[in-house]
Formats: sequence, C-alpha cells, structure tokens
Amino acid sequence: MKPGKNQQLIAMLQECAWTCNVCSIACMNEKNAKDLARCIRLDLDCAEICRTISVLAKRSSESLNIIVPVCAVMCNRCAEECEKHMHMEHCRSCAEVCRQCALACQQMEPV
Repeated sequence: MKPGKNQQLIAMLQECAWTCNVCSIACMNEKNAKDLARCIRLDLDCAEICRTISVLAKRSSESLNIIVPVCAVMCNRCAEECEKHMHMEHCRSCAEVCRQCALACQQMEPV
C-alpha cells in the first residue's frame, strides 16, 4: 500500500476498535453481563483484529489482501451479535460502526 492509500480504511479500523472496546466495557457493566458474554467476546475479538490490521495497513503489509477479508467477517459477526441487543445504545452504536468497517474492508483497494 502506498502512503496515503486506504487512509479511510485505517481510520475506520481505528474507530471500530475503539467502539468495540467501549461496547465491551459497557456490556461488562450491565446487570445481565453473563447474558452478554458472547457479545463481549466478539467485541474484544473485533477490536483486536481491527487494531492489528490498522497497524499492518499503516506499514503497507503485503498480507493485507489475505487478512482484511477476515476482518470484514469478524466485523459482521460482531454487528450481528450487537444487533441482538439494540435496546442498549452501546450495542446499537457498535453494530453500526462494525457494519461500516466491514464495508470499508470489502472495498479496500488491493495491495
């Protein structure tokens, strides 16, 4: 990836990682946190993969074509789980950002 290329993707990955972390913390603080265990795990997984891929994208890793599609899958899984809890603002927001990030991953320009 050339410098400046896919800057929107990097920004989206960073936003998604942050939003997923916020959601996981909020879920842990809910009264029914045990019922949100899968949501918390997927939030943490999604945050980690987004954070990692943003770092790799910044340094123009040749592996992006392989791993960015995986990130799209993870973002969509996280969104699907958060959509089950749309009565909570943090899950509603997380689902929206995860869907946007998945789309950004799918639209990434090949390396």
